[in-house]
Amino acid sequence: MGPIYKILVGLIVAAVPALGQAQEVKPVHGIAMHGSPKYGPDFKHFEYVNPKAPKGGKVRLSAIGTFDSFNPYIIKGNPAAGIGGFVYESLMTSSEDEAFTEYGLLAESIEMPEDRSWVAFTLRKEARWHDGKPVTVEDVIFSLGALKTKGQPFYRFYYRGVAKAEKAGERRVKFTFGGGENRELPLIIGQLPILPKHIWADKDFSKTTLVKPIGSGPYKVKSFEAGRSITLERVKNYWGTKLAVTSGQYNFDEMRFDYYRDSTVALEAFKSGEYDFRQENASKIWATGYDSPAFKKGLYKKQNIRHENPTGMQGFVFNLRRDFFKNPVFRKALAFAFDFEWTNKNLFYGQYSRTKSYFSNSELASRGLPSPEELKILEPLKGQIPPEVFTRSYEPPGTDGTGRIRKNLRQAKKLLQQAGWVIKNKKLVNPKTGKPLTFEVLLISPAFERIVLPFVRNLKRLGIIASVRTVDTAQYRKRLDTFDFDMIVGTFGQSLSPGNEQMSFWGSAAAERTGGRNWIGIKNPAIDKLIDLVIAAPDRESLITRTRALDRVLLWNHYIIPQWHIQSFRVAFWDKFGRPPKSPRYGLGFNTWWVDGTKANALAAKLTSAKK
Repeated sequence: MGPIYKILVGLIVAAVPALGQAQEVKPVHGIAMHGSPKYGPDFKHFEYVNPKAPKGGKVRLSAIGTFDSFNPYIIKGNPAAGIGGFVYESLMTSSEDEAFTEYGLLAESIEMPEDRSWVAFTLRKEARWHDGKPVTVEDVIFSLGALKTKGQPFYRFYYRGVAKAEKAGERRVKFTFGGGENRELPLIIGQLPILPKHIWADKDFSKTTLVKPIGSGPYKVKSFEAGRSITLERVKNYWGTKLAVTSGQYNFDEMRFDYYRDSTVALEAFKSGEYDFRQENASKIWATGYDSPAFKKGLYKKQNIRHENPTGMQGFVFNLRRDFFKNPVFRKALAFAFDFEWTNKNLFYGQYSRTKSYFSNSELASRGLPSPEELKILEPLKGQIPPEVFTRSYEPPGTDGTGRIRKNLRQAKKLLQQAGWVIKNKKLVNPKTGKPLTFEVLLISPAFERIVLPFVRNLKRLGIIASVRTVDTAQYRKRLDTFDFDMIVGTFGQSLSPGNEQMSFWGSAAAERTGGRNWIGIKNPAIDKLIDLVIAAPDRESLITRTRALDRVLLWNHYIIPQWHIQSFRVAFWDKFGRPPKSPRYGLGFNTWWVDGTKANALAAKLTSAKK
């Protein structure tokens, strides 16, 4: 045996145990995007629930518009409230006091190698559909295929990194990933809604339906009146009642959702006692709209519940598919016509903070100048990203709140001239075509008109003819799905662990996909690279750095005129509920509330007395 042969044999022998060790993967009860789960394998319940919360009672809730489908996963139709969150379940479920951690729900255990190139789930023996049939591996594989081929476009983005899904045992399903590093994919697969194959196999999943759905969740559809109301009832023999991840939750026997034409009608219905719980989004209504005899008597209450959730980005969204919005200098100019300080003072009662980041109210938000770690990411992109990224901290245009914004408008006019526009007869025109600039702001709620109209008046002072159009829910969704708008007021919600959803928000591949969420129409290779880096972040520290870099580039491209955010949930509720003493850090936790029998009886007595 020659020396080279001996060396090769020795290397092979030495590599065998190392290879075996590298492939050893142990089943776990939960996984975190970065680090380890907060709750151990033997935990009994989440800290923000009351495990002894009483079951029972009825709660009435509201929804706006209408519904014509019980399939919330397709692009067609308007899905009924509550179906996705209460009737169907996923392989895993998230806690509301961790950045991004999931624990087994339909799955009892999870296997995942260190490089996260695949993930396997073992289903719980006891998991059952509402018709009593077991949840199977075949159901899981069918669900992935249905959502990828016929589901809403963002599902195709979410799951396009799944190269293969296969049965790996009687209750074990394995997903193999491809197409580059994506550490979020195991958790994304954990969120996969699981559908019953035996129900859907002979039906067209892409069509709307009002046949009562068969799910595996804690609730099922009891009754409904198409477009007007839907009542869910708690499943008495729900298979997951004793799980740690459901302990202290889903306490109401019934949940009824009544549909109202708009939020104004819904508010009056709440004050009249037509439903029990309301989350308020309008500051004026929060400040003045709840003053009623019932409120003065303490029959219903208002409360701000503080949270630490990222508030994301809300703003005037430009549609870059329109030629006049393609120039970033032009977009920057229009931002000077929005007077946030006056709006906050006169319309919002000073309740809001100005949004200066796509990841506001979180450690992910960019601040100051780029750190050395951020510069390592950004410097290779010089020439592809705005130069201000390196030299300035982003600040949207501000005012003194008096409504006198001549200084801002002068700055806007300079930028409009720089962008190639000229003013003729008090109108901003394209010098090449001679056509004045006109565009439409599309709205879904009349309540927003009072906010948009002052912005439109300021635009008129710049020679820009902007109009406001408010349409119903169905038309609004259709126009968004087909990108048939000039400008909207849009919201981009964010989590503490951004990942694949960034592709659907800003990725080039999503820009022309019908029903996608890249409403802006961004096609920017530099942003695509930054998104890939965010998705592949190996630890929390690098995720923060990469997200801040992405944030800077989005901000300085002026894709949105930022509006505002608030750091608490504003809720109003009739005094019939009990709540755990501790609220979750990153959520409202309404699923942990219950009907307090004593309070409910007292409330009923007061209402009866008031009618006499």
